[in-house]
Amino acid sequence: MELPHANLLFVAAGGAIGACLRFGIAELMALLLGRHFPYGTLVVNVVGSFIMGIAFALISQGHVVEHPMKPLLMVGILGALTTFSSFALDTVVLAQHGAYLKALLNIGLNLFLCLAMVMLGMQLVASRV
Repeated sequence: MELPHANLLFVAAGGAIGACLRFGIAELMALLLGRHFPYGTLVVNVVGSFIMGIAFALISQGHVVEHPMKPLLMVGILGALTTFSSFALDTVVLAQHGAYLKALLNIGLNLFLCLAMVMLGMQLVASRV
């Protein structure tokens, strides 16, 4: 028997995990590569998109059954990890500081790489399972 608000609890727990991961990855990227470009946001968006593609393909192709923990991963962890609002803010701040080329690069890289990672994740599952 499922708890009445189990999905909400899974999303909340996953959100806490994803937010901590996002913060940690952003700090690590800043330490490794500097703060002159939002590398942390780019990395979490690309990696999160890849994981989302894999998870979606596994579920939609029936290799993994719908599981009560799906909200934990798909909405909670990945939703908090790959925050589009961070991408938007990073891009606007770059533009406000006159770094228009970096702002456009951030848009292009996030859109292209994240879409590509979702497709790659889905194809990886299709070819392996």
